[in-house]
Amino acid sequence: MRFAFAGIDFLGDVFEALLAKGWEPVKLFSRPCDGIYDFNEVTIARARSYRVPIQMARISLADLASLRAMRCQALVVAGYPWLVKGWEPYLPYALNFHPSPLPVGRGPYPLFQAILEDREEWGVTAHVLEPSFDTGAIIAQERFPLSPNENHDLLLARCQMAARRIAGSLAEELPRLWAEAKPQGEGSYWPRMTQAERTLDWTKSVREVLRTMRTFGSIETFAKVDSRFIYVWEGGGWEERHGYKPGTLVHRHRRHLVVAVSDGFVQLTGWSPYAPKGQRSGRD
Repeated sequence: MRFAFAGIDFLGDVFEALLAKGWEPVKLFSRPCDGIYDFNEVTIARARSYRVPIQMARISLADLASLRAMRCQALVVAGYPWLVKGWEPYLPYALNFHPSPLPVGRGPYPLFQAILEDREEWGVTAHVLEPSFDTGAIIAQERFPLSPNENHDLLLARCQMAARRIAGSLAEELPRLWAEAKPQGEGSYWPRMTQAERTLDWTKSVREVLRTMRTFGSIETFAKVDSRFIYVWEGGGWEERHGYKPGTLVHRHRRHLVVAVSDGFVQLTGWSPYAPKGQRSGRD
């Protein structure tokens, strides 16, 4: 099947799976990435190896008409921030991969909240593109259990692997699965995480502070230690009664910092006083 792909390396496994199944790419739509949290080098390199055109601007109706002229049969979206509307006159199929078990977790990046809410199950969904984000009929979905100590980087890898499996199935059975797609019904929308939600709160328990740390992983949390803000990606902790005010820096060994929380101590083992160049307050 001739297809166009809209996305970045975040869910680039979808692109790879379709290529592996013999689908023929006609164009790549991507977007600018910061090279810190978001990347598209691998996806762009793969598109170039097939000598297909690459566009970094938002998909327009003229672009959809151009796809039809290229005899494109499907537009596959995965990790693309802009809503694609009006594709129906131009393409037989247009679908999006979303890293949640829809209709739960619509929105720009639901993985963080899945961990913050201690979800016992998560998943990835392929759905029909609709005029509003993440609401189209479900074409295929894979669910999996989450562990009590799930972290962002593990969950991201699991979503990427599930997306690749779904794409492989779609490549072989898209017409049938499309015809059998089921409407989502009522669901939930999760907005982008705020800086406050990414900040460690020392008045919380050890369990809650470490959960916030696990939630963001290598994306990093913010923390105020000894009157300055730092960027944290790794740590541990233990419960212990003490008389320190939460937030007190009680111990330091080389670059390891131990901070008092409401019911114990948290040790920061991976942190920096400097933000990565170009850091934003949340992930796209």
